[in-house]
Amino acid sequence: MRWRGKCAYDGTNFFGWQSQSGGNTIQDFLEARLHVIFKQPVRVHSSGRTDSGVHAKEHVFHFDADWVHSTPELLRALRCGLPAGIQVYDIKRVSDKFHARYSTKGKRYVYRFHRGYAPPMESRYTHSIGDRPVDVKAMQEAAKYLVGEHDFSAFGAAREDNVKDNPNKNIWRVDILARGSKIRLITEGSGYLYKMVRSMAGTLLEVGLGKMEPTRVKEILDSRVRSRLVVTAPSKGLCLEKVYY
Repeated sequence: MRWRGKCAYDGTNFFGWQSQSGGNTIQDFLEARLHVIFKQPVRVHSSGRTDSGVHAKEHVFHFDADWVHSTPELLRALRCGLPAGIQVYDIKRVSDKFHARYSTKGKRYVYRFHRGYAPPMESRYTHSIGDRPVDVKAMQEAAKYLVGEHDFSAFGAAREDNVKDNPNKNIWRVDILARGSKIRLITEGSGYLYKMVRSMAGTLLEVGLGKMEPTRVKEILDSRVRSRLVVTAPSKGLCLEKVYY
């Protein structure tokens, strides 16, 4: 029996999604809870991985296990043993052909900035810019260069496991929306390289701060080479919002 789950988490105190030898990842806690429920190891497969400190509103995963009780009972069993900061809010029986990673059509991420300093109840989830003036229109102009199918090598980063992802991605949305003190980068695409969204966010902020012209973003993208011009924004401002199938 294959089960698809959806979870949300505050990534502040976790080391990202993917299991590590030291534990303290979302995958580690889910698999530990499933081990208790099914009395045997259960492997969790994810729609993707998130970095340490990154948050999620909808992170999709699947696992295979036989369950003789109702689906709501499985959801309750899974939720009750997880630490604060992780919540599984949906479980559904799916076809064996479904795969949380390989069936994915796209994802939506949101990166949050705050002009000035975010209040305490928001500071865990947003990057405070301080009192520096930000040119939102320049950021919007620069963001247009990131839309489309491109080789995003310049905005990716080397992974610790040395696995090389395909750098060609189709990004169909990169919007910069501002309202009051809050600025959001909203992006949707077929997939993203390691630290790609944070690199996009950090570099667009550099444009907004007047440290580079909007057209420089296109030059960086076309170079296909990671350089010091690409700034990686802090992880706490990033949230995985939606996974499309």
